[in-house]
Amino acid sequence: MPAVPSMNESPVAQPWWKYGHVWLVIAGPVIVVIAGFVTLWLAIRQPDPVLAEDYYQRGLEINKTLQHPEASMAPAIKGRNHAATPLEDQPRR
Repeated sequence: MPAVPSMNESPVAQPWWKYGHVWLVIAGPVIVVIAGFVTLWLAIRQPDPVLAEDYYQRGLEINKTLQHPEASMAPAIKGRNHAATPLEDQPRR
């Protein structure tokens, strides 16, 4: 039969790695460090392009469409007018 410790004896200390709450405290920072390395690996492996090669030409094309808003809005206006037209006033096919 195992010996039962009396009230005067101090319990035997166990090594720190045998306590579960220690691993909970350690797990948070370890997970963050691992996630940081995964993020670094992804950033190095697949870098995002900052600018397109023809960014200046694209900007000029956008400015040309902005100079003539009535032409650029024509599809939207046609769709809006079609959606707002009552069913009985729409042309029959």
